[in-house]
Amino acid sequence: MGTEKKLTMGDIIATCPAYMRQNIAQSAALTRPLVEEYIAGGYHDIWIVACGSSANGSWCARQFMRRYLGCEVKIVNPFTFVTCEHDLGPNDIVVTVSQSGYSLNALEAVAAVKALGRRAIGLTGDLDSDLARQCDVAANYGVGRETVAYVTRGVTTLALFFMLFAVEAAERLGRKTAQQTAEAKAQLLRAADANEAVQRDWPVFLQEHYRALSGMTNAYVCGVGANMGTAMEGALKFGETLSVPTAAYETEEYIHGPNIQLTPRYTVFFLDGGAGSARIRQIYQATRIVTDNAFLITNDPACAGDHVFTAPCDVPEEMTPLVFLPVFQMTAFRLTEDLARWIKHPLQRQMEKACAAKSDNYANSPFSEDTPGRD
Repeated sequence: MGTEKKLTMGDIIATCPAYMRQNIAQSAALTRPLVEEYIAGGYHDIWIVACGSSANGSWCARQFMRRYLGCEVKIVNPFTFVTCEHDLGPNDIVVTVSQSGYSLNALEAVAAVKALGRRAIGLTGDLDSDLARQCDVAANYGVGRETVAYVTRGVTTLALFFMLFAVEAAERLGRKTAQQTAEAKAQLLRAADANEAVQRDWPVFLQEHYRALSGMTNAYVCGVGANMGTAMEGALKFGETLSVPTAAYETEEYIHGPNIQLTPRYTVFFLDGGAGSARIRQIYQATRIVTDNAFLITNDPACAGDHVFTAPCDVPEEMTPLVFLPVFQMTAFRLTEDLARWIKHPLQRQMEKACAAKSDNYANSPFSEDTPGRD
């Protein structure tokens, strides 16, 4: 009797384009619980309460949501929301996100929302979870079951869900036409194709620069706009898998202090695009004065160079996180695998036991094979 092959982080990354296409195809049904609540409640501005990759996926979608739906979107960590930052306006909706649905900080945030006399709305990958049961409205954002140690498909499908929510809600509210909705979904489908193309092309680039990338000791990831979320997720992935100290910075902020500690041993990634492109490229070139290990990730085919990776896509900047995320996801998986860095310090596991991040019910959940401590 054969045994079922256990999926790797790489296997899960490879499924992202298919999940993206599937979720776009069922966009109206997928987002309906949140869209109906948003419209029925007469809400305007949106608070997203999330941490870890769930927060990063939300940041990846924030600019698209703001511009497409014409509202403000605020992203706050659950602990911050509970302890000090919950000054909601009368027309603000609060959406709490937990992929597993068992994160204690998310559950505490839901309790805080209810204590404020507001309806609790949750997004999760498990509608049988503690989070879903405690919310007035809960939706599954189409992540499927991601039973590997580090979130990849979760961040991509969450960013896509929030974009689709904005598209569906904007049409329902009369802020966008049916034709504009169709055009946006066609662009998102192109982003899925580009995600697949990046997964095909990035391994070649990684191999060409393998000595530099496999030797990373300290790294920065710099982005702006929608790709601030990509930068944050890239830094998180390198830290939690490769155990390489990595910081995410807004690109211009990076040269106002963080760059002072640069040495030729540092690795710096820059995410290109949008109105800031000329300045981003200038800062990238200046960084190469200090270190050869500076890389530019762009979707501009006119931008070339040995350390420039061009993602083949023609989508608005607000959608490019869906395309650029595999660069960091695949790098984290490939190098952690090659360098055998999956096993962490034994005291770290003791730390997790000393300050639990998940509820007791997590052990029997569909996500129980995940590493404790993350969302």
